[in-house]
Amino acid sequence: MIGSPSWWRGRSLQVRITVLATTITLACLLGLAVLAASRLEPLLVDSVDRELTSALGPATADVAAGRPLAAADPVSVRVLDISGAPVDGRARPQLDDGAVRQLKAGVAVQADGSRWRGQVVSAPDGSQRLVVAGAGQVGFAAAVHYGGLWLVVVALFGAVVAGLATWLVVRFALRPVARMRALVRSLPPGSRLPLPTSHDELRALAEEFNALLVRQDEASGRLRRFTGDAAHELRSPVASIRVQAEVAVANPDPELAQETLTDILAEAERLSALLDGLLSLARSDAGEVPPAEPVELVTEVRAAVDRLPAGVPETRVSAAVAQAWALGNHSEVELVLDNLLRNACRYATGQIVVSVLASRSHVRVVVDDDGPGIAPEHRAKVFDRFYRVADDRARSSGGTGLGLAMVAETARRRGGRVRVGESPEGGARFEVAWRAAQGDRADR
Repeated sequence: MIGSPSWWRGRSLQVRITVLATTITLACLLGLAVLAASRLEPLLVDSVDRELTSALGPATADVAAGRPLAAADPVSVRVLDISGAPVDGRARPQLDDGAVRQLKAGVAVQADGSRWRGQVVSAPDGSQRLVVAGAGQVGFAAAVHYGGLWLVVVALFGAVVAGLATWLVVRFALRPVARMRALVRSLPPGSRLPLPTSHDELRALAEEFNALLVRQDEASGRLRRFTGDAAHELRSPVASIRVQAEVAVANPDPELAQETLTDILAEAERLSALLDGLLSLARSDAGEVPPAEPVELVTEVRAAVDRLPAGVPETRVSAAVAQAWALGNHSEVELVLDNLLRNACRYATGQIVVSVLASRSHVRVVVDDDGPGIAPEHRAKVFDRFYRVADDRARSSGGTGLGLAMVAETARRRGGRVRVGESPEGGARFEVAWRAAQGDRADR
């Protein structure tokens, strides 16, 4: 339906701009036409009054001097006495007593289709004379009426011309956008839009679109790598489970079956952990972030250490403060701490030290181990998904290659950061920082 919001939104930018410009122009011109029409009659009356006043001046001077009146066409000049009777030998004008009184008072009157103005002067013999000047107003009302109509017609014509000009100007202005759109449709993968030579809005649009294409290519590349890595990682436990099951079926030995079931269980647990990590990263990529709340990290660190299984290296907690409140989420903090501690337990040889440090703006958790550490050339990639410093050893230790990636992603989406370096014992040092919860929020 024309005029409905859906119809309006379905029109092109050229149509909408033209309709808006035409409507605004028409409203302005019609407003000016109405205003001019309303002022047309007073303007004509004022022009007649000025002409009458111009003719009245010389006539009063002639009467006062006793000279005969000079012709003042098209204005009719008459000399009357105070009562309104003519003293110039001509017929009495169509002026009643009320009009005569107004003329003597200097007020213009309308009578018999003419407009009159008058002035009282003294003749040379001392008598008082009323000199009046009148002009006919034949066609005056028609001029006002048709003048108003013509003003409206001109306003409509002006709006049409403005709409046509707007249509052509907008079409010309949007021509580079149409060319850019055609280029986008035919743009091969990996290519970029050519930048216009002029430094205007179109160049800025092309630059932003090229930046968007860069981000899209990077995201597509990450998605392809992630999909390939995920398929590769899922293939290993699934293939292992299948082989073990085929061996158990082909050899119905109870002892071998028990050993096979144990291997299948280990591979199934590894597969489950891998799927949990993939789902967690997928939810993070989709922007599913639970509400932030103050979390006390000293307590969370001690609880994470208590959750470690038996037989792990000695783990010690070092906290410079009794409480350290960070802005995050309880489940996210558990995920980060569990992954960092499990990673440290895989490579530590003697002990692990977990430190909690607090400042006004951030709260940090530092995990140090005395293992082999991470070489500098691997530190920039250790938080990538499925990246392993030593692939065979990571597989044997049960890692999925997603733990540190989940740590980095969880910290990033809360406005924090994660870093890796060298611990004082020569092993690896992982540091995660959250934004500190302010006092009132931490109290709650």
